[in-house]
Amino acid sequence: MAVRAVRGAVQLERDEAGHMEEQVGALLTAVMERNGLHTDDLISLWFTATPDLHCDFPAVAARRLGIVDVPLICAQELDIEGAMPRVVRVLAHIESDKPRADIAHVYLGAAAALRKDIAQ
Repeated sequence: MAVRAVRGAVQLERDEAGHMEEQVGALLTAVMERNGLHTDDLISLWFTATPDLHCDFPAVAARRLGIVDVPLICAQELDIEGAMPRVVRVLAHIESDKPRADIAHVYLGAAAALRKDIAQ
């Protein structure tokens, strides 16, 4: 079994805790489903949020989805002028037999513009 990394992002419409939980939950669900993952396949999740998001930790959505025994960390994204606002990104470290080329990276909604080269 190999260690792989899965990327993903979602742009929020507003800085509100319930909305963040909903959107990050949808992102994590899509990452899990598109890669055929179960919580036992997760090694760790690293979240970043743009500096304009203050309402909550993105990791709260993971805990509410039942991801309770996986290490999670949240950090602030670099504050780059002209960057897309209100974006939460995730980097999931997983165990998988899939080749690296078969990993499905997930960019939902407007966040697909961030990585047109790998967005599914």
